[in-house]
Amino acid sequence: MVDLSRNWWALMLRGLVAILFGIAAIAWPGITLASLILLYGAFALVGGLFTIAAAIAGRPRGEQPWWAMLIDGLLGVAVGIVAFAWPGITALALLYLIAFWAVFTGVLEIIAAVRLRKEIEGEWLLAISGLLSVLFGMALIVRPMTGALAVVWLIGAYSIAFGVLQIVLGFRMRTWSHLMIHGIGQPGIKSSDSMIKRPPNFA
Repeated sequence: MVDLSRNWWALMLRGLVAILFGIAAIAWPGITLASLILLYGAFALVGGLFTIAAAIAGRPRGEQPWWAMLIDGLLGVAVGIVAFAWPGITALALLYLIAFWAVFTGVLEIIAAVRLRKEIEGEWLLAISGLLSVLFGMALIVRPMTGALAVVWLIGAYSIAFGVLQIVLGFRMRTWSHLMIHGIGQPGIKSSDSMIKRPPNFA
């Protein structure tokens, strides 16, 4: 399994990109839905590249299944490429693509949180992030064209909230990773004794 604590930097970078995108979406007056979707495609592309890099970094250490993060990253890159390379695609079709990607990503994060619940405290951050992604994706699937302005605000608000959760989780994983390297116990670890458990795995 991919060691989540060693990939804290990917969480933080992905979160930063999400926040910047969310702010741009909300603060950009008069942005069209088509322009916003292209902007989201850029976010998906960059976030996917960070996730792929983290998965590849975990592969040499034998962490399994590193492919889970790899698939997540590849899907993000695919969404970004489709947004830019397929100019004839309709905004509705691309919106559905984004929605299904968000649901898939959210499910992976919820599964990871369930696997981490006995190892660390704070796994709820990952669970909330996953649930947020699933709800966001379902909202787009159920009512994709509620109104351009409503969709813009929904995507922007989701991105900011998602980014904040990713950064907070990244900071927690960074602290844990440093403590593990120096052989120091961490209060956030759920354990019945003073021994440090093996680092959490992303799966």
